[in-house]
Amino acid sequence: MANDDFSGASLPSPGTDASRRRVVYFYEPTIGDYYYGQGHPMKPHRIRMTHNLIVHYNLHHRMEIINPFPAGPADIGKFHSADYVDFLESVTPESLHDHEHARHLKKFNVGEDCPVFDGMFSFCQASAGGSIGAAVKLNLRDADIAINWAGGLHHAKKSEASGFCYVNDIRVLYIDIDIHHGDGVEEAFYTTDRVMTVSFHKYGDFFPGTGHIKDVGHGQGKNYSLNVPLNDGIDDDSFRELFRPVIRKVMDAYQPEAVVLQCGADSLAGDRLGCFNLSVKGHADCLRFLRSFNVPLMVLGGGGYTMRNVARCWCYETAVAVGVEPDNKLPFNEYFEYFGPDYTLHVRPTPVENHNSPADLEKIRNLLLEQISRLTHTPSVQFQTAPPVTRVPEQPEQGMDIRPKPRIWTGASEDCESDAEA
Repeated sequence: MANDDFSGASLPSPGTDASRRRVVYFYEPTIGDYYYGQGHPMKPHRIRMTHNLIVHYNLHHRMEIINPFPAGPADIGKFHSADYVDFLESVTPESLHDHEHARHLKKFNVGEDCPVFDGMFSFCQASAGGSIGAAVKLNLRDADIAINWAGGLHHAKKSEASGFCYVNDIRVLYIDIDIHHGDGVEEAFYTTDRVMTVSFHKYGDFFPGTGHIKDVGHGQGKNYSLNVPLNDGIDDDSFRELFRPVIRKVMDAYQPEAVVLQCGADSLAGDRLGCFNLSVKGHADCLRFLRSFNVPLMVLGGGGYTMRNVARCWCYETAVAVGVEPDNKLPFNEYFEYFGPDYTLHVRPTPVENHNSPADLEKIRNLLLEQISRLTHTPSVQFQTAPPVTRVPEQPEQGMDIRPKPRIWTGASEDCESDAEA
């Protein structure tokens, strides 16, 4: 579509980042119909709200739109155990309490944060299918950036659901800016150097309680897991001062053939479950920075529990991906009343204290840069498709942020002992 058909201006990015990227966007039209249950904070309907904004900003004219092919049980089983996949495929709200399924609920950690809901496996298939399709497009060099906002559910383990996540859909250089630690993805690749994981997250008395700065990987994977523990109230400037130098050095040392960015929007200011203070532009700066490397990039969703702000954020990040700057004034759309009273695209930071001192951030940055310098080599691995992701139901979030207290990062040297060293 010609530029004069679009109201936004090109992003004022200097250098190679100013060039246009071939973007594919995966969207399953029924994704917003799935419902986790009354009171559950995970709401798939936010994907539909995001899509609605994308369309009304005319961003869809700048991308190839693909309805993802559902991931089959065999696709999901490439990462997850066969008995877990069989359970997800067969269990329903009606069969939940029969003897065969009831005995597996605890084993697979299904029930509270991750309830059984109508169409659960179909949701998983659509979510995972979008991520697999995105990987295929990038692998075939049919796209520079592939977006699946229904993906990025990063807590699921090989044989259990966790943190609203049923199946795990991610591989390669994986960067996670969700407020919760990307524990499922890290665990999947903790002992290998074929995939490097980098997670920026709230650390302390907070779900899932993992992601200490000295959790660096094991065996062949030592130093290929990077954890960035943060405290409440981190703002755009503080986040950028960590993200850019750390990721720049990772890109230089690891030289990935493809990058996966998990854009969990619960790190935004004012999120229902979050405690960070990022603006939409501050959150999107991570995507803008990675886009500048011109490396195949998969962009996924994740957390985000204030729906109107999730839609704002992912719509704006879609605009960043295609290289335009949308108007802050929202176009009229089916959800217009939800965006009041300002009816604007951007979320303002809130007047809260930033508990991340410059001294602590500098200490974290130096520790991470030192860890990156220990990488022994750059593995030569062809980009592969990722294990699938599943749909998350909706039910009270109790228990998501109420967990046994883990270590709390204070910046002190005694906090730097790993579990293995303790």
